Amino acid sequence: MDHTRSFYGVLVNTLIANVTTSFLWFALTFWVYLETRSVVATATIGGAYMLMVAVVGVPFGTWVDRWRKKRVMVVATTVTAVAYTAAFAFFLLVPTRSLLEIGSLAFWGFVLLILLGAIVESARGIALSTCVTLLVPEGRRANMNGMVGMVNGLGFAITSVFSGLAVGQLGMTWTMAIAVAFTVVSLLHLLTVSIPEPEIVHAEGAPHAVDFPGAFRAVLAVPGLMGLVLFATFNNLLGGVFMALMDPYGLNLVSVEVWGLLWGVLSFGFMIGAAWVARMGLGTRPLRALLLANVVMWTVSILFTIRENIWLTAVGILAYMALIPVAEAAEQTVLQKVVPYEKQGRVFGLAQTVEVAAAPVSAFIIGPVAQYGLIPYANSEQGRETLGPLLGEGNARGIALVFVLAGVLGLVLTGGAFLTRSYRLLSRRYSRIEPEAAPAA
Repeated sequence: MDHTRSFYGVLVNTLIANVTTSFLWFALTFWVYLETRSVVATATIGGAYMLMVAVVGVPFGTWVDRWRKKRVMVVATTVTAVAYTAAFAFFLLVPTRSLLEIGSLAFWGFVLLILLGAIVESARGIALSTCVTLLVPEGRRANMNGMVGMVNGLGFAITSVFSGLAVGQLGMTWTMAIAVAFTVVSLLHLLTVSIPEPEIVHAEGAPHAVDFPGAFRAVLAVPGLMGLVLFATFNNLLGGVFMALMDPYGLNLVSVEVWGLLWGVLSFGFMIGAAWVARMGLGTRPLRALLLANVVMWTVSILFTIRENIWLTAVGILAYMALIPVAEAAEQTVLQKVVPYEKQGRVFGLAQTVEVAAAPVSAFIIGPVAQYGLIPYANSEQGRETLGPLLGEGNARGIALVFVLAGVLGLVLTGGAFLTRSYRLLSRRYSRIEPEAAPAA
């Protein structure tokens, strides 16, 4: 049965929750840096967030399979509201000087409360992916995955701009008050949203509280699916390079104010790509669409830094971000069809764990490599002679070299993926499964 209208209600609620969570998380990072000027503090906060998102993937996925999806979302939003309220009270009661002593119990108590609220919200993302299967007929799931991408992109665009404005103009007190208020609004709205769901039937009995073995078995049961997960993991490993070095590259070209505004504008590229998927779908071969999107993404990553030009950089970032939701929607569409509904929570959770964990690993590695190896080489006389004809000259040429190398490796990885047995097996599996309606309520 088609419950697409119910899915739209879930999507609107997710938008409110995502915007609120991202708004406060970005605000925390901005506030800590502005008050302390400590890169180490902000990097540690970001690293802690990515690490925890990876750690909780399988546990949250298991709970999504055990519980009704609305229950998961209500519990997650309730915990987030309690955590943000506690953080707000903590902020009002503890002197600011104590909160900003890096390494103090007060600082980490405050940060961890906000971190808890943000991390728990990731359970909603896993539940939302399974809701696409639950509420939307198979033929429209790619389009709805595009809508999910639009929601994520809009959240990023809004928070990229307004978090900084809120911290700068209103201060952290009002910023936190706004976050608490909108979290409560999200919870109250969620209680009114209907998510029709049949009785949960577990093919292998109710999964354990944290079902790592079941998650791996569910992936291995589908021929070629582990190859897809590993491909996405290596992609994220290379993507971590851009996460680590994009801001230093951009700040070599323009001021921090211009760079921040530019990111806010270019983040709409994410929405453009998601809107295209929502409108056009992905065709009958989403796995092929995923790999083709990656071919273009890695080609762009090679070309957009070949000269030190902000307009070339802006066009490259816009194109790259427009392709991300295409790749993400394609992966989700494949998983939603080839994995049984009752196991999808664990599979999405496992994918989140291994894929998200890859990006910060490469970011931590590439920073020292770039700082002490590639950048000094690019600025040396030999480096200028060697790289000049290809990359030009300028302060950011060492970082550009890192991007080019990452893009070349990405192209090789993607080209190789087309030739793998996993690609053939998974494509065959996807095409042979008869189209099904969403699980009947």
